[in-house]
This record gives sequence, structure tokens and C-alpha cells, in this order.
Amino acid sequence: MSDDQVLEGIWAKLSEVAVKGAQYNSRERQPHPKCLQGTRVDLLKHIHGFLDDTEKNQLVWLHGTAGVGKSAVAFTVAERMRGLKVTEETHVEKRLAGTFFFSRKHTKRCTTGYFFASLVYQLASNFPSIRKDVNRAIRDNPALLDPDAPLCDQMEALFLRPLRWLRLRLRGGPPLSFVIDALDECTSEPELTDLILTLAQALREPDLPVTHILLTSRSESYISKLFQNHEVRPLVREIPVRTSGEGGIISLDGADVDNDICTFLRHCFEELESRHPDFPRPSEVDLAKLASRAGRRFIVASTMMKFIIDDEDNDPHDRLQLMLKLTSELLPGTEVYKLYDCILSTCAEPKRAYLHLSIVAALADPLPISQISSLLGPGLGRDVQRTLIQLRSVLDIPTDSTLPVNIHHSSVRDYVSDPSNCSLPEVCEYNMPSPHSLLADSSFRLMTKEIPESTTLFDALSELQKQSQAMQPEDPKN
Repeated sequence: MSDDQVLEGIWAKLSEVAVKGAQYNSRERQPHPKCLQGTRVDLLKHIHGFLDDTEKNQLVWLHGTAGVGKSAVAFTVAERMRGLKVTEETHVEKRLAGTFFFSRKHTKRCTTGYFFASLVYQLASNFPSIRKDVNRAIRDNPALLDPDAPLCDQMEALFLRPLRWLRLRLRGGPPLSFVIDALDECTSEPELTDLILTLAQALREPDLPVTHILLTSRSESYISKLFQNHEVRPLVREIPVRTSGEGGIISLDGADVDNDICTFLRHCFEELESRHPDFPRPSEVDLAKLASRAGRRFIVASTMMKFIIDDEDNDPHDRLQLMLKLTSELLPGTEVYKLYDCILSTCAEPKRAYLHLSIVAALADPLPISQISSLLGPGLGRDVQRTLIQLRSVLDIPTDSTLPVNIHHSSVRDYVSDPSNCSLPEVCEYNMPSPHSLLADSSFRLMTKEIPESTTLFDALSELQKQSQAMQPEDPKN
């Protein structure tokens, strides 16, 4: 086999390891959240200003509470960078060097193990001139593609070296940009710590082309501490959610957001009117009321519109009136919970709907409706499809029944993580079982059903009794 054939085989292997679903425009992430034209104008201009800086490498950190539209901003920035050429002469090489959108819903997107393999696959696809060098690096050390390989080794071989190879090619040109979304969706804090420190170490290297990384996350304290680290802080350009706009920082919470949400709502109702010409367009007063109910959270506005227009079994006008009845006097951050309460209350059996929703949110690997029903069994698994269809405004339910069901937004997982977040009497006055307990019980039931002649499982379980002295009976959660 020739050397070229060997290297092409390595490229094929890299293609298999790279997580395509983590790319900003992947089919797995559809429908893609993006900023409507004319919205987030100042914020996007501010971010683009950082990414156009030709002086030094930067970590641009956009952070805020759930549902303010961070992922939509990340997608919109990535899409713009994908449309910008490195030079006028090129047809392939674009300023977007790579993207990785973390997600708890997918096992390969909630870890850093595939991060650098995914980025270098995109980088070498964008810059074919470095593909052979990337293949040779993997040939010399195949363990680089192992998700358990040290992150520092992966960074050196799959990030630093490829960027160094591009230095001469990109001299005098505009900076490269990477876009990393939803750092808080990485389920391991130690892994995330390692990643941020490793990226900062890479950008401190003097022999790279100017490179910027846009990162988004919730404003979690452990993530804030990472960006305050003395090795990281000099590289950081911070864009927080709640600011007064002073010092060159753009505010995400303010009248501009209310206007953007009104623009979004107006756009959605225009689409509805094109499908239902007899639907009476809401007045500007009603649009302002809906925008105020959203509490400056785009996820609330988006979910309200899905609830109004995506259910063919109900009159959208009736659903609009239900949304207008929601109180606007809510504690900041609780708007989406009250909206989820309202949506659950319209289900035939709110308690069962809450249980099924919590199970979908708890699954480490999403499942199709039919498999969820089989897993839960004839009791709890009854009418799973009928129940989940009633929750389509908070769930992504594919038309292909063989594809998995996903929660629409991570705030759904927050909502069902504690029954006290739900104010419906059917839920808060009932001792709701943990979805993890239900899944464990269902899994054991299936396992024992499938292997009735084997005692291996029961032998293993009996060993747990011998460890009873190590357990804490007063700690039911453990």
C-alpha cells in the first residue's frame, strides 16, 4: 500500500472519530437557532469587532442565564465567519476554522474527548494544504484519536501544530475564528477546566496566526473562576449578560432585547398568517404583552410561539389568548418555568406528562418514542406517544419515528430536575418518583426479562448487600 493510500485511510478514520453533530450547521442540531436579520445588531457588531482584531489572540467569552439566545448568537457568528474568505483568491479557505457545540443530550458532545479531533477535521477540510501533515501526525501517534488520550497531547498535535503550519499561509490576512458553544453542557467540570487552560496555553504561543475563539456558557460560578485564572484572564474579552453597557461592554438585558423579541414574534405571526390567512394578526399591544411575558428570554418567546403555532390539533387563537393571560409579574429567571406549567396544564394528564418529560430529559442517550415506551413497560409506558405529542412545544419530535426525541432547550432539564419548580397541584402535591429511579427500575426489569436463565445479574446484585455497612441509610439520594 502506498504512503498516500495509508494517509487517506487515516483521514477516513479521523472522519469517523470527528463528531459531525457538534458542528454549528449539523443536521443533528436542526432546527438551527439563529438571530433574525435586524436583531442583536449591537451585540453582533461588538463580537465581530473582537474577531476582526489582527493584533493578538483572544478568548471572547459570551455568558448569561439560560434562554437569552447565546446559541443563536454563536450560530449567527459562525455562519458569518463561514462566509468570509481568508483571501480574495481562495474558493475554499474561510475564516471559520472550526466549531464545537456542546450538548448533554449526546454522549460525544458532552465530553472533551472528541473536541480536538473534531476541530482538526474541520480545520484540515477548510485548509486542504495541511491535511497530509495532520494525517502523518495521527499515523505517528494513533492514540491521539482515543477520547481518553491526554488533552494536552491532543491539543499539541491536533491544534497547535496545524495552526503553526498555517502561519506563513495566513500572514497578513484576517484572523481565524473558532466558535465553541455551551461550555456548561460539558458534564465534567475537571474536563472543562482542563480544556479552558489548554486553549489558553495554545493561544499564548507566539508562532501562531492570529486566532480568536468565541466561547459561550451560562454564568456558572465554576466557569467564571476558570476565566479569572491568572493564565487565562489576559486573553479574555468578556461579554456578560447583565451590564450597564459601560466600558465597551454590550448589554443583553434591556430595551434592545425587548425590541428584538418583538421583531421575532412579529416574524412568527407573519409566517402563521401565510399558513392561516384567516388568523387575526395580534395588535402591537398584544405583541408588547407577549414580549414582556418572555422576561427578555428568547427561549421563552420561542417556546410560546411553538405552543401557539406548532399544534395543528388546537386553535392558535385560543393558545395565543392563553399566553396573554400569563402574569408578567414573575421573578427573573422563573418565566420559563411558569410557561412550562401552563403547557403541562393543557395536557390530558399533566402528572403523566411531567413524568414522561422528566424521563426524556434524564436519558443520557436520547431514544425514539417507541423505545421509551418499551423501556418503561406496559404501565408507565402507556400512551407515551400521545403524551409526548402534547408536549411538542418543548420537545423536538422528529417526523421519522425511528429517530430520538430530544428536549428543545436545557431549561427543560432544569425545570424537571426538581418537582418544586412545577406549581401544578397534580405534580407538587404528589410524591413524584425520580426519573433516574424509574429508568433504573425499568432497565433491571428488561434485563431480568431477557436473561431469565442466568443468575449472573442476581449474583452481582447480591454483592451489594455485603457493602451495606458502607451505605448511608439516612441519605436516600445516595
